Amino acid sequence: MKMHSLASTLAIASAVTFAPALQAIDNATLNWTMWGGDHTRNMVGVATNLPESFDPGKPLADSEEIDPATTKNVRWVAKLGSQTYGNPTIGGGRVYVGTNNQSPRDPNLSGDRSVVMAFDEKTGKFIWHFPIPKLGAGKVSDWEYLGICSSPHYEDERLYLLSNKCEVIAMDAAGMSTGNEGVQDELEYLAAEGQSKVEPANPEILGDLLWRFDMIDECGVFPHNITSSSVLSLGENLFVTTSNGMDWSHVNIPSPMAPALIVLNKEGELVAEEMSGISARLLHANWSSPTLVDVDGQSLVAFGAGDGFCYAFKPEPKDTPDGMALDEVWRFDCNPPEYRTDESGKTRRYISYDGPSEIIATPVAYKGRVYVAIGQDPEHGEGIGNLVCIDAKGSGDITKTNEVWSYRDIGRSISTVSIQDGLLYAGEYNGKLHCLDAETGKPYWVYDTGSVIWGSPLVADGKVYIGNESGELHILRAGKEEKLLSKTEMGSPIYASPVVANNVLYVATQTHLYALENQSTESGKACEAK
Repeated sequence: MKMHSLASTLAIASAVTFAPALQAIDNATLNWTMWGGDHTRNMVGVATNLPESFDPGKPLADSEEIDPATTKNVRWVAKLGSQTYGNPTIGGGRVYVGTNNQSPRDPNLSGDRSVVMAFDEKTGKFIWHFPIPKLGAGKVSDWEYLGICSSPHYEDERLYLLSNKCEVIAMDAAGMSTGNEGVQDELEYLAAEGQSKVEPANPEILGDLLWRFDMIDECGVFPHNITSSSVLSLGENLFVTTSNGMDWSHVNIPSPMAPALIVLNKEGELVAEEMSGISARLLHANWSSPTLVDVDGQSLVAFGAGDGFCYAFKPEPKDTPDGMALDEVWRFDCNPPEYRTDESGKTRRYISYDGPSEIIATPVAYKGRVYVAIGQDPEHGEGIGNLVCIDAKGSGDITKTNEVWSYRDIGRSISTVSIQDGLLYAGEYNGKLHCLDAETGKPYWVYDTGSVIWGSPLVADGKVYIGNESGELHILRAGKEEKLLSKTEMGSPIYASPVVANNVLYVATQTHLYALENQSTESGKACEAK
């Protein structure tokens, strides 16, 4: 593998400062350009006049399209595939989302593919798509029909995301409208097995690939089930989770030496790798996304790993005899000791109800602390959980010294928390939403949505939005007292998290993307996006 030179890496690192990365959201451009909203990954949006209720409408006869005349407080609805997990992101006047190809936009690009789509932010008009063929490894590394699970990161008219083929890819956010830049052989790249190239029926709506970095070829990664998570952009670098994991047996680790976290520059060149040995201790897979933490004005990259530890690395790589490495500052075991071993000292089985879990949720940075819950692949069902608050100061193994509080009255969770006004909101896999005091961990209330929760709660405009597997969007009043404002059935499971941009709420079900807003005039009547 070829790494970026030490001199240029250090030059890049020295230019990185914390303040611009965590700059307060500009109220004039309230976009949601990345997973979590900003580098802290705190699922809190700046918005006003968001709807407390809405009607998602009914499908037209013999169609999957929604009849706009039957909706309320819906700006537009766009048809996606049949499975959608990653959150939409918004930037440059467009909305970007990953899905699968069960409703292909081009008849010549049909079949099982993972798709990135772009829509016009105001109208929902479809702009471009990029239907990536499968990796060819089956369920073990690229599960059928899952689609793109990474939330695209928008920056300077580029998108950075992870493909289903264990690649980091960069795309032109405008699509082919500005010409074919970067990679020139998109038609060869998009060819499915047995094809030399594809001939799209509508080449003008094809996305524009700028570069791709293959983590299997370049880093020896073995992705488990799917390549997931979202990139962290910092200065001229991208911090990327590799999805390295176990094989089909859930016992063997094919690539124990492969990194769980890598750094690329924004031209797709490898800068550094994590060399903390995470992959050799894997419980299942690495799917969490990295986070930026402020520790007394210094930057740290927090990472929830597949071994159940939360790590903090310096953003500036260091030179080692084995190459450029991320410099580990501290690690914290988010599993209490009794989750890992029983009273006799015997190691507990990972998939057992009372066994340890990895971290799938993204760590959230808030006032010098890191908040994260442990959890497992939803296929494993329910089990004991733990939500921890970590003091981000210190070095080495800080498990015994830096726990501010832990909350064990929560089961397994794959949800990222939201914190606003000192209150923390956390989703639990079994369908419960917890409200805690962020300072002390004291619980205020627990609300049961009645169905499994995959996504994360969004806090915006004094409300908490959370979806569940039954396809219900629950809207609660933010605060120390539990108050349900509305519950709306949307007709398809909600695995993605709601997001907000420019006073519009975006909710992706498995099959449709909704743009919701308060409509007080007839001119705000909903429209159906084709």
